[in-house]
Amino acid sequence: MNSKPVTVVAIIKATPGNESALKQALLALIPPTRQEAGCLNYDLHVDTENPARFIFHENWSSKAQLDAHLNSPHLDAFEAAAGPLLAEAPQIFVLEKIA
Repeated sequence: MNSKPVTVVAIIKATPGNESALKQALLALIPPTRQEAGCLNYDLHVDTENPARFIFHENWSSKAQLDAHLNSPHLDAFEAAAGPLLAEAPQIFVLEKIA
C-alpha cells in the first residue's frame, strides 16, 4: 500500500449556462469530503479567465485514502447527477511531490 501523501488536481468544465449550477454542486462536495479520513485539504477554485472551469486542489494522506474518497457516497451521487452540467469528463491528475 502506498502510504505517501498524494495531491490531486481535478479540472471540471461546465456546459454553457450551467456554471452556477455546477458551482453549487461542487460546493456541496466540500463539507463531507473535508470530514473524510486522510483529507488534508479540498479546495475549490474557479478560473479567473474562464468562469466555466473549476479546479479542485486536494491533498490526501495516502493513495488509499484518496481511493476511499473516490468511492464515497457523496461523490457517487454527484457523478450520477452532474452529467448534464459537465461539458466534458473531468480531468483528474494524481500527483506525488518530489521536491
